[in-house]
Amino acid sequence: MANINKTTTQAAHDVKDAAQSAAGAVTDKARDIAATVGRKADDATEAVGSGMRSLAGTVRDHGPQEGMVGKASGAVAGALESSGRYLEEEGLSGMADDLTQMIRRNPIPSVLVGIGVGFLLARLIRS
Repeated sequence: MANINKTTTQAAHDVKDAAQSAAGAVTDKARDIAATVGRKADDATEAVGSGMRSLAGTVRDHGPQEGMVGKASGAVAGALESSGRYLEEEGLSGMADDLTQMIRRNPIPSVLVGIGVGFLLARLIRS
């Protein structure tokens, strides 16, 4: 009888070890996948930023240079360039950090903006 209990206990330990090993492998694989997705998202964000900077150059080169329209196109080009640079340098993780800091500094306006966005989304979904 003692031999059966010992065998049962050993089998339970073996099953537990196998389950822990499988869980560790799944966790490692999930971590690798998440890192790959994060890198691809950052690469895509960087590409969008580069495209925005390129578009800013195009607007500057081909847009009017004088008058009110020239000033407006210059302002648009400047905004595109600075936004593109921000996307290239910060990526999604930097944007998330900046958003988190902004929400912490301004919690009430952030909640109000969230409610407004939720309201607009609900109206769009119902339509």
